[in-house]
Amino acid sequence: MERIEAELLTDPGNDAVVRLPPRRFPGVLIQGDSLSIIRGDVAEIVEACAQGDVHDAHEAATVLLADFDELLGRYESALEAHGIQRPY
Repeated sequence: MERIEAELLTDPGNDAVVRLPPRRFPGVLIQGDSLSIIRGDVAEIVEACAQGDVHDAHEAATVLLADFDELLGRYESALEAHGIQRPY
């Protein structure tokens, strides 16, 4: 393990925006339990697709996309608040 200083651009929540040295652009820190939930959501979509249940797959994918849109919005707001250009 290595201890380093990082720049925290948002509050330290489940999806904190953090820039690690020597990275030019920040990233999003996703806690392990949240990552497991995301993985479960993707698995649900895969399972629904495998069973041919397009409706359930679409519903689950829509919810997941909304969650990612919210996360991306938080990331973009943090960058804008600190005068950092988007990496895309």
